[in-house]
Amino acid sequence: MREIDLVFRTMLAELSQRSLDAQFQADFPLDGRFVTVPVKGNDYWYFDRPTPDGDKRRYVGPASDPEITARVNNHREVKDNLRERRRLVSTLIRSGGMVGPDRFAGDVTKALADAGFFRLRGVLVGTVAFGCYSGLLGVRLPNTALQTGDADLAQDFAISAEVSDTLPPILDLLRGVDQSFRAVPHQADKAQVTAFVNAKGYRVEFLTSNRGTDDYTGKPSRMPALGGASAENLRFLDYLIYEPTRTVLLHREGVTVNVPSPERYAIHKLIVASRRLTDTVGRAKRDKDLLQASSIFQAMHQTRQADVLVDAYSEAWDRGPSWQNAIRQGVAMIPEKGKTALRDCVGDLTLP
Repeated sequence: MREIDLVFRTMLAELSQRSLDAQFQADFPLDGRFVTVPVKGNDYWYFDRPTPDGDKRRYVGPASDPEITARVNNHREVKDNLRERRRLVSTLIRSGGMVGPDRFAGDVTKALADAGFFRLRGVLVGTVAFGCYSGLLGVRLPNTALQTGDADLAQDFAISAEVSDTLPPILDLLRGVDQSFRAVPHQADKAQVTAFVNAKGYRVEFLTSNRGTDDYTGKPSRMPALGGASAENLRFLDYLIYEPTRTVLLHREGVTVNVPSPERYAIHKLIVASRRLTDTVGRAKRDKDLLQASSIFQAMHQTRQADVLVDAYSEAWDRGPSWQNAIRQGVAMIPEKGKTALRDCVGDLTLP
């Protein structure tokens, strides 16, 4: 794999900081104030903004997050330059070898970001998130692994229940991008909606984890922070979205997003690939899962990031026989270069 020059990786870091600063400034106008609120033994930042009906409180993030606390402390000093951020995005794509999403996927993600989805600790998952790993890992990833016709977004159920804040109605946000979006009632409960689709078949779906039991699998969960939307419960998702990475999506002037750590993303893709249906669509999705996992393993091996991959692999393996069987099946199917890179990174850690 061809590595991305250090000058462009430095440029990405600068864009990430500028984009987060700008989003922070947009989310929290200067006429409000930040306060800390204890919740279950931990302190969280909230933002109180005066309205004719009293202060309106908005969730900011954990006080233990040094980036968030630094931005709270420097809130009034932030200066944004929209044109410069657009220039950085263009340079990173045209000259730096990094990739952005297709325009429509980018617009959908930006609409959700502007409404506060990532501020409420939502996580971008799936192929749109995979596109962010080129910059994070410092290598050029294959374009064939970046094609998608949907957007998958996740939020932990406990976070959704506890932040005491919510997005505007999701359908209204999506129709701000494309008026043809409609809600898709869940098959197991027609009163709940976890997915939205437009006239061209582009699908936006919300996901959450099983909360420690398989009883929720195949059923929707009401998510208090998702603007009236529910989320599909999926096995293994808690592993994927644990301690996500904050980065920037290379779209327009840069969109601040949370994505899974690349090592968790790749291992999760092994597991998902082993559980795909064997029809034509299922095989196509499986092949893309395996290509993405293989690409990340190769990139992490090449850029000497074996330690974090070992930790993530060991955690997944230690979760028990069903996880181990899924990992074995996934590893058996990935391209040989990816298998070799994974084996070189994790050594003798129970690889098939």
